Amino acid sequence: MTSKSECILPINGILLLNKPQGLSSNAVLQKAKRLFKAKKAGHTGSLDPLATGMLPICFGEATKLCQYLLDADKCYEATGLLGIKTSTADALGDELQRVDDFNVSESELCQVLEQFTGATQQIPSMFSALKHQGKPLYKLARAGITIERKSRDILIDALTLRSFNGQSFEITVSCSKGTYIRNLVEDIGETLGVYAHVTQLHRKHTAGFDREAMYTLDALEAMSDSERLACLLPMERAIPTMPVVVIDPDELLRLQQGKTLDYQAVDIPNGLVRLNLEQGEFVGIGELDSDHILKVKRLLAF
Repeated sequence: MTSKSECILPINGILLLNKPQGLSSNAVLQKAKRLFKAKKAGHTGSLDPLATGMLPICFGEATKLCQYLLDADKCYEATGLLGIKTSTADALGDELQRVDDFNVSESELCQVLEQFTGATQQIPSMFSALKHQGKPLYKLARAGITIERKSRDILIDALTLRSFNGQSFEITVSCSKGTYIRNLVEDIGETLGVYAHVTQLHRKHTAGFDREAMYTLDALEAMSDSERLACLLPMERAIPTMPVVVIDPDELLRLQQGKTLDYQAVDIPNGLVRLNLEQGEFVGIGELDSDHILKVKRLLAF
């Protein structure tokens, strides 16, 4: 039974959590939800238990905007180890194959990294959160089941080598959504002919939050309720580049009733727009068609 001091709060906002190593993204989400006493929460893109770093968590009405953060570009720091292929492409998996005697130069490694820069394709790992018939692939993989996966288009904007000692290498990767760094490191090893797997993975940031502070669970636990609430970012930070259309309360009411609005005079291209009231309050997302008719895409609850 929930005590009065543990009452569920109507919290709306985005928390940039610095995920610790060893916990699943969902476990971290549940811990954050309890800390904030939030009624509703969702994360915006799973990180492996091995991985650390930025995991944006949306509370309350911000959960309606999770998809836009899922679609955002990401930046990672990863450490790969040449010579060993594992079942999960990271250090948590079982060793499958090994090459003990190899000699890879830094210039050879850099040449291979260049091959993976730009638009390319990637076959997702069985140890991913993608679903097949409603079940995550990683659960099927743990049961010894392998499903054929189609390759997917990805974009790696930048792939930089930070250090290399002949066996272990550190890279920074700026990439599109849906890019699996474990697969990337494994593919780098395959291309070099010596295998590779990830030993460390850290998400530096999700696009739009590269200058924002992240908070650890330990730091949040040590805060008062008011200090924790001050860590939340406004919901609209999930859609920073979306054009703004200002509406008045009467127009908002029309949209709530399922009606459309004529916005011929607004100099904004057709597509998704952020809806703000005249005082600046964010109230939802709309869509302008080619005739500049505004219809509702998603409204926040009031």
